[in-house]
Amino acid sequence: MNKVSFPLIGNYSVPAYYLFSHILDCSIIIPPPITKKTIELGSANSPEFTCTPFKYTLGTYIEALNKGANVLIQFGGGCRYGYYFELQEQILKDLGYEFKLVNLVSKGVTNPKEIYHKLKEINPKLKLDKLLYHTFITAKMIKYMDICDDYIRSNIGFAKDDIMEKINKEMLHKFKSIKGFINLRKTYKKYYKKLKKIKLNKPKNRLKIGIIGELYTIMEPFANYYLEKELASYNIEVKRFTNVHFLLFEKHKKGRKYLKYTKEYNKYKMGADSHDNIARCKYLCKNNYDGIIHIKSAFCTPEIGIMSIINKICKEYNVPIIFFSFDANTSEVGIKTRLEAFYDMIEMRKKSEELLSRN
Repeated sequence: MNKVSFPLIGNYSVPAYYLFSHILDCSIIIPPPITKKTIELGSANSPEFTCTPFKYTLGTYIEALNKGANVLIQFGGGCRYGYYFELQEQILKDLGYEFKLVNLVSKGVTNPKEIYHKLKEINPKLKLDKLLYHTFITAKMIKYMDICDDYIRSNIGFAKDDIMEKINKEMLHKFKSIKGFINLRKTYKKYYKKLKKIKLNKPKNRLKIGIIGELYTIMEPFANYYLEKELASYNIEVKRFTNVHFLLFEKHKKGRKYLKYTKEYNKYKMGADSHDNIARCKYLCKNNYDGIIHIKSAFCTPEIGIMSIINKICKEYNVPIIFFSFDANTSEVGIKTRLEAFYDMIEMRKKSEELLSRN
């Protein structure tokens, strides 16, 4: 019997598990939570100058294979990572693992017909109507998760204790055993109402920070050392644009709009999320955010390419920006120290601006 696994990123293992458990007729193995051991396994078996997502996903694959998986599914691509699956497959086979790797997104292109045929290789009995139905529910689940995440991200720094995280965790647990779209929608509405009912101590002069950068490092909390949680501890409202719903259903539509919006800075797409982040940087500057954090994995070429552009935008609008690059050797203490200094700086700026406006 096939035992299927996949890379982890944030909480999206929940919809991935739902989809594959309903369409593949096989055992689904969720890899262990990402830890320092994961990145150590990935780094030890990766070329030195590959990007960090390559190392994280390779480490996750190794842990999944060690748990008994014999089919690995990859659904990333849009930059160099879209070409990495062949190299990862060869590395894992050189390590002695026997498995089949199925890449659902090749070279950044999603072809529904091709995906259907690849999934039928795992489950020859898979019917198209069944795939479409459960894919629809999975897409809605992702959308509901991202709506709740956006609300939590903006408000968790102004709520007591960790009540928002508890509600979200409970909702995700319910999503794992959802039965049909109506049940999914009712569950989402129930928990979203719970989130909205939480009392917030949210001042008008609160600090607002926008996070932009490479998608994996932004969406996987362990990869950025739980940066958003750290910001919340400073009572900061956080804005983050990238999530799976955006990547699947909005990114393609907004690409041309972004280029038009930033035509004075870039005329062409620069790969992956880079031109998106130029537009986001401009948006945050024009909408009076107090600071911007740009995060990326080490050796992420598209994000390295735009750093000078977004630095120029921030200088034009006089908005502070800080750059973080993450890899296996990044010091968590160093990250927190720099973040604390950045917070102190934007807080002092905010207070100075308020004093000037009063006078």
